[in-house]
Amino acid sequence: MREPTSAREVWSGSYLRVTIEEWPQIGDYELIRKHHAVAVVPVTPDGDVVLVRQFRPPVRAELTEIPAGLLDIDGEDALTCAGRELFEETGYRYSEIAFMGGVYVSPGFTDEYMHLVWARTEAWPEGAPEPGIEVVRMPLHRAVGQAQTGKVRNATTALGLLLAAGVPGLRDAATPPA
Repeated sequence: MREPTSAREVWSGSYLRVTIEEWPQIGDYELIRKHHAVAVVPVTPDGDVVLVRQFRPPVRAELTEIPAGLLDIDGEDALTCAGRELFEETGYRYSEIAFMGGVYVSPGFTDEYMHLVWARTEAWPEGAPEPGIEVVRMPLHRAVGQAQTGKVRNATTALGLLLAAGVPGLRDAATPPA
């Protein structure tokens, strides 16, 4: 693996750091170091996907997304984090959970890696969503269709929905009725 000739941290916050690295043939390169994250496509027994609508200050808008969160608890693995975030954000618990894949979110400026998982949930929530979150349920096939036509504005959500459509146990719910 290639490494920079030098690196210096220029800013540090509660969950990200800004570093400037010196690279041969590139020069100074600014990057954001961040905890890795996990996003989960939760599907109910009747084929609905459980989404969250919340205000996102960087884009000055409410977005409808799959539940997601940072791997910021020491020793916590991605599947455990996904279950925790699912419950915290929606009040739903999972009965089955598995990896679909993962991606570097924006490798041009950050090292953040997003694990993507799917989950079968219980039929109804056992808790309340986090403050500021509205839970949105819709048929998985409808959400997948929105991702396929470019109507989902969050890249992690779009990719998660598209990957979920190929999961054998979810394929029927992701296909529109004839």
